[in-house]
Amino acid sequence: MLNLILLEDEAVLRQELTEFLGDCGYRVSAVADLASFHGCYQPAQHRIAVIDLGLPDGDGLELVRALRARDRQLGIVVFTARGTTPDKISGLGGGADYYLPKSTDLDELAATLAALQRRLGEAQAPATWILELRSRRLLPPGCGPISLSQQDATVLQVLMAEPERIVSRQQIVQSLGEDFLDYDQRRLDTQIRRLRRKTEQATGLPLPINTARNAGYRFFADAAVRP
Repeated sequence: MLNLILLEDEAVLRQELTEFLGDCGYRVSAVADLASFHGCYQPAQHRIAVIDLGLPDGDGLELVRALRARDRQLGIVVFTARGTTPDKISGLGGGADYYLPKSTDLDELAATLAALQRRLGEAQAPATWILELRSRRLLPPGCGPISLSQQDATVLQVLMAEPERIVSRQQIVQSLGEDFLDYDQRRLDTQIRRLRRKTEQATGLPLPINTARNAGYRFFADAAVRP
């Protein structure tokens, strides 16, 4: 998925958003103020920016206007405590693609970013991820195969069978032959994190799995499962 830069001055929320968006498959550069943003932001690298407006060293809306004037292709999402209609009109008029109040559920933020990514990638041909069950291998597009454990192959089979659909935690756990009521949910989260890390280390590509908080996971790229 695309690299993302997050500008949020509240330390606790910044950490929460960084972890959540990382679980959604983004590479997140998190900064706390305008000065840090300017020092970190790289137009060739960051394709999406999530920006707070109330900042200790200035107004995030001015940053939105400057970014939009300089880069028409950058995806910009304002995520702010300023939730009035005039604030929203100013943000969208200043160049934001989306304007979300901080009361927004994080799953809605993830869905908004996924929609924005699809728009940014419209001109790109879809790349297919292939899962080979017999040999227990994942074939990322344009890369060599990745060997999988039986559990990893089973989890990917459930997710890749219906791309773009959220698969519940219960369905994934049951596919592993486990009793959902007795299963430690942290085991599944750890397995997904390990799969993401393994894929990125082997190929440089992020594994296209989104976390649907309190619901399950979603494989959001073209996929094919072979016997």
